[in-house]
Amino acid sequence: MSTVLQAKNRSGEKKVSVRELRREGNIPAIVYGSKVDSIPVYVSAAEFAKTIKQVGRNGIISLDVDGNRQDVVLTEYQKNVINNEITHADFLAVDKSSKINADVNVALVGDAAGVRDGGVLQQPLFTVSITSSPANIPSSIEVDITGLQVGETITIADLNTDGKFQINHEADEVIASILPPKVEEEIDSGEQQDGGTPENEEGRETEASKE
Repeated sequence: MSTVLQAKNRSGEKKVSVRELRREGNIPAIVYGSKVDSIPVYVSAAEFAKTIKQVGRNGIISLDVDGNRQDVVLTEYQKNVINNEITHADFLAVDKSSKINADVNVALVGDAAGVRDGGVLQQPLFTVSITSSPANIPSSIEVDITGLQVGETITIADLNTDGKFQINHEADEVIASILPPKVEEEIDSGEQQDGGTPENEEGRETEASKE
């Protein structure tokens, strides 16, 4: 059963500005979809936060707009950079059997063996785009990096979808990797062994950067 979030249609709220709505603890929003007309609404900021905590970032919400309920998912939202409060939200009206695109966070789990050996963990991909029915969109995709060694990588091909969704990335796109210990330390030790400062220090640095 979907979590219900109450909303009010703001089409007739001509006298109430967006600024006033926010001041009163509400979030202006839009409900849109291929089978529905776009509707400007507003929801309680407190109830919105509680709902997202319950269903997750990509969960299905039963949005009750003045008594009319529609299954929706949160697609976009805007934040105030100063106080981090949500200032606007977009809800996509969905049919539970249809498929939609969604961005899902990638969460690395565990302490990589390569890091314990002095390697450096890099994560170039923090979110992935997937196509799925709304009910099968995961709140996040966990990637176990416990056994990842220096020089090894985890790619899109390594992710397990359980057949529930499609990942819209190339199979060889890197999610995480363990780089060898920083080469800067080797360069520093080499410079110390030179026992002097080269006459053209700037030129020497340029050559080093090309190697």
